[in-house]
Amino acid sequence: MSGSSLDGLDIAYVQLEEVRGKWSFEILHTDCISYTAEWTTNLRNAADMSVPAFLKLHTAYGKLIGNAVNAFINRHDLGHKVHFIASHGHTVFHEPAQQTTFQIGDGASIAALTGLPVISDLRMMDVALGGQGAPIVPIGDRLLFGNYDYLLNLGGIANITVQAGDNNSIAFDVCPANQILNALALREGKPMDENGAMAAKGSLLFDVKDQLANNAYYHTTAPKSLSNEAAQNIAEAVLHDSTNTTQDLLHTFCNHIADQVAAAVHQCPVSSESKTMLITGGGALNTHLIAEIKKRLEPAQVTIDVPSIPVVQYKEALVMALIGALRWREEINVLGSVTGASRDSAGGALWLP
Repeated sequence: MSGSSLDGLDIAYVQLEEVRGKWSFEILHTDCISYTAEWTTNLRNAADMSVPAFLKLHTAYGKLIGNAVNAFINRHDLGHKVHFIASHGHTVFHEPAQQTTFQIGDGASIAALTGLPVISDLRMMDVALGGQGAPIVPIGDRLLFGNYDYLLNLGGIANITVQAGDNNSIAFDVCPANQILNALALREGKPMDENGAMAAKGSLLFDVKDQLANNAYYHTTAPKSLSNEAAQNIAEAVLHDSTNTTQDLLHTFCNHIADQVAAAVHQCPVSSESKTMLITGGGALNTHLIAEIKKRLEPAQVTIDVPSIPVVQYKEALVMALIGALRWREEINVLGSVTGASRDSAGGALWLP
């Protein structure tokens, strides 16, 4: 899969096992294939392309994925060991209100190049059923990480799953995250603010913080999701061409993310006496951001757990593998109660080579 932070194509080789309804996993091999400057530009601007250019990009990106998977299989000696490929692709258009979403990466091209079955288009059925098409990760949170009350993913967009017991899940996009932090770091010629070092040296810009918090998205209730464009718009008005220092803007935006995470927890309380939160995604490695979130959650007595690096960096790819496995078995893999769809669904198109 590829996330909105555009740091590259994540590939994970995962072993999944189900015994009497209990799932377990092992992440055996992982790679993140960095994008060239040209691919980063194309993916960022895909929604504005003409229809012919967009369709060509869809095919080309499928071929990029197929070639990357073949190289991954060769690099890790996985010939004849892979059962199928579950491909999320890269979201370039998302308007669930119009029942439309699109993740590029042509599944037929992947199947043709790899000679393996491919499951793609994982969000489309949910959107067709009136859902947000996001988040789709909560099925993995329930089946693979059911011992946590809260599961926060700090990717390009921060999203949270709240597991309230009795298989009741609430999940939604919280706010923009790494896609804004990384864009700010690029002002200093860096792909990211490693460990939040620049943010830690900055000061809080109270006016910017207030403007960010006033966005209408934060006053809507779940189910709700953020498109890449909407996430950018939240920050654009106050960060674009800003004369404030990068350090101060990074510090303020980390503060904003922590505030919105705390607000999400406050809106979705759980009854557990000892509440736990699993934090994954690239933002989990931003020590300054994690410290800010911990500070906000102390009053709610929520204990934070940052797991091993493979789970931190590849949890979403792991869940895409699970979603693929459930689709292969023709079982529910997207929860309508989370997305707002009219029912649960078994999403994904199957391409046989």
